[in-house]
Amino acid sequence: MALHGFLQGSRGYADTQALGDALKALQEEGLDQLPLPGSGQTLARFSRLAQVAGHDLRLCKLFEGHTDALAIIAELDSPLPPLGSTWGMWAAEPPTNKVRVRRDGHRLIVDGCKAWCSGAAVVSHGLLTAWDEEDHQQLVAVEMRQPGITVTDKGWNAVGMAATGSVEIVFDGARGIAVGGPGDYLSRPGFWQGGIGIAACWYGAAQRLAEALREQCSKRPEPHALAHLGAVDSVLNSAACVLRDSAEQVDRNPKANARRLAQQVRASIEDTVEQVIHHVGRAVGAGPYCKDAHFAQLMADLPVYVRQSHAERDLAALGELVAGEPTGRWQL
Repeated sequence: MALHGFLQGSRGYADTQALGDALKALQEEGLDQLPLPGSGQTLARFSRLAQVAGHDLRLCKLFEGHTDALAIIAELDSPLPPLGSTWGMWAAEPPTNKVRVRRDGHRLIVDGCKAWCSGAAVVSHGLLTAWDEEDHQQLVAVEMRQPGITVTDKGWNAVGMAATGSVEIVFDGARGIAVGGPGDYLSRPGFWQGGIGIAACWYGAAQRLAEALREQCSKRPEPHALAHLGAVDSVLNSAACVLRDSAEQVDRNPKANARRLAQQVRASIEDTVEQVIHHVGRAVGAGPYCKDAHFAQLMADLPVYVRQSHAERDLAALGELVAGEPTGRWQL
């Protein structure tokens, strides 16, 4: 309820700084303290992510990254984050950008360019993937306000999600701290559990778009719009069941490898998002696109956010996992 009240009192974000201020306010109110994945309250975590997504996907991008960073730090038994800190979580690894680290006693020296760093200009700390001298992936925590870190204005030209400020950061001899050991970022159970959390964000935005259609149909029950609403209700009901079941599975086996589960859930929710966008757009007409700022922003942002999925590449990876299994896996 506290999160709902906070979001109801926040209307519109003009730019990256406004999003950063909102993230800081959420942190100050303690609303960033989500249940950890696998804690027995995973569904509550997913629900809160979905709430923020339905409110504003750009804020959700920063909020999800911050809360993910906190969960990773806790999972890897790293030192507690500084009081009042806000975090970016930057793990994109495009082939053109690779950050390197070298050891200097207990500290790491960070060099290179990191791409797609959402909120880089407005968070106090960052958690990022880098590569050590033996070419192993290593998580590094950095304090953003230090020499050797330059937040650029490069690398993001999209209209959707523009205010997230997902730009490139240049590290030049910056100092950082290792979080976990080499390879821990991908090998920990929370990696795939967090991937399901991102699908919950997609779902939250799709749910909010569907509400616009439901509200229209409640006032003007036009037959074709009602048919679209029926289709939307069907896919969202299925998606909600998938997310609830996945949360239960994670809580039941918190240390299990959730890769297949995460890929199944993400594929299902991505398909739901595409269907909701299709049906809602055809049913509501031009009006909300042109006159409802919240609706228009979600419609612009959601196709960009959902591209955290790797589409057919992810489906092929799931198919590879399934192909070797025995007959009967889909029986009731």
